[in-house]
Amino acid sequence: MKADEKPIKIKPFNKADVITKSTILILVLLTIYTFLTLNYQNLNLQKSIPETLHNFKVFFFEPQLNHFEFMDIVNSIIATLGLSVLTTVFGGIVALIFGLFAAENLSSKTASNLIKAIVAMIRAVPTIFWVLIFSASIGLGSTSAVIGMSFHTIGYLMKAYSESFEELDKSVIEALKSSGASWWQIVIHAVIPSSMTFLISWTFIRFEINFATAVAVSAAAGAEGIGFNLFQAASFYYDLHEAGMITYFILFVAFVFEYSSTRVKRKLKDHH
Repeated sequence: MKADEKPIKIKPFNKADVITKSTILILVLLTIYTFLTLNYQNLNLQKSIPETLHNFKVFFFEPQLNHFEFMDIVNSIIATLGLSVLTTVFGGIVALIFGLFAAENLSSKTASNLIKAIVAMIRAVPTIFWVLIFSASIGLGSTSAVIGMSFHTIGYLMKAYSESFEELDKSVIEALKSSGASWWQIVIHAVIPSSMTFLISWTFIRFEINFATAVAVSAAAGAEGIGFNLFQAASFYYDLHEAGMITYFILFVAFVFEYSSTRVKRKLKDHH
């Protein structure tokens, strides 16, 4: 070893490394076990691979509408957008209120921890499970889809909002309190304006997520939406041509959202 070279330090295994590597090993073993125990039902790979490639060709390169009219698809997309907007607005309003009380610099530590714990449990349940729970409780339709999607939206946005509020310097809040400002005046005139860029940015992100979720949920909950049309085309009519065309409609709308949100975020960032 040369004099100017530093010795290589080898870090001993710590708890985080053991947990990470153990998790990876367990996932690998489960994957291998799954492949070995799957019921392939005498699957003929030599025949199945060309058929799969042909289906992909039909799906992506030969799209066309056969059972639905163009306006049917447009109306379904509008219905899906309605689900997304409604759940984002409703969830955003509730999340904003609870986010204020969950922020440690605006509330007591006990209230903050309690709200965060409850919302963490809500957020831990996948959106589709909430939708299925309410579908079984109040029946299939748009109502169960909106309520189920709103639950996860509230949990997601409340965490994002509260963390944005907590970034505000406590000295600013203390100065406003000492000047006689009430809690609501501090929130309206200091907290919300200083966090507006982050609030809008996180809300846009959640809106994009809600649109993708609404596509899947509209099929699972029996709500009107483009996802239900996709389900019918693929599983009821067995029409890959139509399923491909509907998929392209969904991708186009998702691209428009991504482009629009990127421009809005860039303008907000430049303004901030």
